[in-house]
Amino acid sequence: MSRVPLFLIVFLFFSCDQGQTKKVTNTTLSTTNNTPKKVKNIILLIGDGMGLTQISAGMYSQGNKTSLEEFPVIGLHKSHASNKLVTDSAAGATAFSCGVKTYNGAIGVDKDTMAVETILEKARKQGMKTGLVASSTIVHATPASFYSHNKSRKNYDEIADDLAQSSVDFFVGGGKMFFTERAETRKDLYQSMRSNGYMISDFFESELKDITPDLSKKFGFLTANKDPLPVAQGRDYLPLASEMAIEYLDAVEDKGFFLMIEGSQIDWGGHANNGEYVVSEFVEFDQIIGNVLDFAEKDGQTLVIVTADHETGGLAIQPESTMDSLQYAFTSTYHTGTMIPVFAYGPDAEIFAGIYENTEIFYKMLQAFDFK
Repeated sequence: MSRVPLFLIVFLFFSCDQGQTKKVTNTTLSTTNNTPKKVKNIILLIGDGMGLTQISAGMYSQGNKTSLEEFPVIGLHKSHASNKLVTDSAAGATAFSCGVKTYNGAIGVDKDTMAVETILEKARKQGMKTGLVASSTIVHATPASFYSHNKSRKNYDEIADDLAQSSVDFFVGGGKMFFTERAETRKDLYQSMRSNGYMISDFFESELKDITPDLSKKFGFLTANKDPLPVAQGRDYLPLASEMAIEYLDAVEDKGFFLMIEGSQIDWGGHANNGEYVVSEFVEFDQIIGNVLDFAEKDGQTLVIVTADHETGGLAIQPESTMDSLQYAFTSTYHTGTMIPVFAYGPDAEIFAGIYENTEIFYKMLQAFDFK
């Protein structure tokens, strides 16, 4: 029996029919000369703890549909850390942000605790705008790994110091206490952030929906004193903050932007072995993915990447389940070592197909931005 070339199998596996790919083709190609468009913006969406079962459960729970079905390119990344087969969010996010395998707990540093320049910092050096939005605290492991360099993810005051002096143009997340309720040896950061060009506010002063960012200043909003609530308990800022971030970063015609949006609490539902928590957080995240795709389709120069740092909980959907009534089982209250899906849409999306280390997401983003 003749052997089918491997590249043909991969091509067929990762391709969709013409009806499914027409939307992306129009997005990635110029309508005037059929020349591929250059990536101007990258929006990286990280569903913390989101493995294939979390995606499946969320999909079944909303009529067997998910915005992820719009992505024409799918890959898998190997999530392990430098010191553990099962990674944590700090090492996982540092792989994305810096392109290095590092130890669990590391924030923007390599396995020898040496600082490594992040994709966000590289983008800012190129004159691009940058943003971070999360449903965790803004000093939590995933967002912190894009602007801070610290040997431990638990050094929250030091990480907040780094954000205050950073070049992040727009951020929204929890953790007000790490900026205002500090030891006597550490000053209130609001004053220094305002001196550093920030328009800074929080949930105690105003609601996010009532604020219009000043485009001449950097913008920061803290949504909770510590951890934000789960969406099922009333948290509602993440879709709005994501929309505001895109509008803010795209408002001035310049050199483009880099934006990271994290659906942080999908992970927390996994740690709690609470399937309903996982699903409610995924459903909100999926809504945000759909909104981002709408922007990317209209813009034509935005690469959208959706992935996770790791899977959490070893989630399984049990045999007695129906789409209207999912029955869950968990194997762990921690992370697991399974490979993680990567979804890509827009110009240069095809480079995210295949199986690769999680660090390759950093290098593929560099390639898409044409950074040297």
